[in-house]
Amino acid sequence: MHHVDIHLEKDIYAANNRIAKANADLFRKHGVRAYDLLGAIGSGKTAFIERAVPILKERGLRAGAIAGDVYGDDDYRRLIALGIPAANVNTGKECHLDAHLVQHGLEHLPLATIDVLFIENVGNMVCPTDFLLGAEKRIMVVSATEGDDVVNKHPMMVRGCSIGVINKVDLAPLVGADLKRMEDDMYRYNPVISVYKTNLKTGEGVPALLDAILR
Repeated sequence: MHHVDIHLEKDIYAANNRIAKANADLFRKHGVRAYDLLGAIGSGKTAFIERAVPILKERGLRAGAIAGDVYGDDDYRRLIALGIPAANVNTGKECHLDAHLVQHGLEHLPLATIDVLFIENVGNMVCPTDFLLGAEKRIMVVSATEGDDVVNKHPMMVRGCSIGVINKVDLAPLVGADLKRMEDDMYRYNPVISVYKTNLKTGEGVPALLDAILR
């Protein structure tokens, strides 16, 4: 009887990272700055893009987006309503985007006319963490309505992101969420993360957040 070692998981990540590097090379070639937005359903990922696009336009920067969802085109329709080029990527049963799916999405985008590309990952706090897409930065979006223990429950995502966003700060008193605890948890798991608080309904905090993303 033969003994066979199976390194399937390792091979999947290695293959993904090779394609992620190819995506990053493509972004550099076209002068595109790409950002991976991570967070649960309803945290505010699409709302952030909706707020960011007009500000970018004022600054002379052209935006584009990839909407990642398991199924449907709800977020995609919100993005194209902004008048920007966008691609809809459905994962089927997978709870995350991977570099290969993003590569396919890029085939439908006019990269030569995009300065800033937002890649909105599938609404999930676990699965997307291990799959790099080739983006320049990863941004974690959580909301006060998810409970102030949401950050503490997802340390791996915090560690993999360079920017943390705490959204729906106006609703914190209504749901009894401690914003300071959420911020402290982010710094505890990732001492070099930059944390920003937003109310995406009003646009509060968005300019400062966008400055940090583009920095």
